[in-house]
Amino acid sequence: MLFTKWEKISEKELFGNDYWSYKLDVFKIGDKEEKEYHYVHTVGSTMIVPKISDNKFLLLKQYRYLNEKFSVEFPSGGICGGLTPKENALKELREETGCAAKTLTEIAIFNPYNGVTDELCHLFVADELYESPLPPDDTEEFEPVQLTAEEINSMILTNEIWDGMTLASWIIFKTKFGLK
Repeated sequence: MLFTKWEKISEKELFGNDYWSYKLDVFKIGDKEEKEYHYVHTVGSTMIVPKISDNKFLLLKQYRYLNEKFSVEFPSGGICGGLTPKENALKELREETGCAAKTLTEIAIFNPYNGVTDELCHLFVADELYESPLPPDDTEEFEPVQLTAEEINSMILTNEIWDGMTLASWIIFKTKFGLK
């Protein structure tokens, strides 16, 4: 099957902040009439899988306002301030866990919500953690949680871990490194 590429006619930012903007594009597919596409534009995000040991990982428990419940997630954050993905990952790791990593390796790039955002999340693995805190932003509170791979898998199956970026990151990490 051959798909027709969409032609962008115009792009308009309706609202924006330091992390993302809400955009409205007008587009056309072939000779069909013009349509509107609403989406969230970002410069990207980072998520980090911090390894404490071969089978123990550092996650965070935090309150998620939009869902009005607590979530267990890997450290993450939107890229801003002109940082590279790797610089952003290290900053987020330090702000959210109080740790830095001697080794920070990018293992994947994925879109966390295709069709709604153009965001690309850069996934990193952090090894050889050491204490190096940065203050988190004033809306963030975290409780560090150390979990084994088996505990993470179990918490996913019981919906205790329900964050989509964490779920995607965990399956990528497990597949890449042969974990069950």
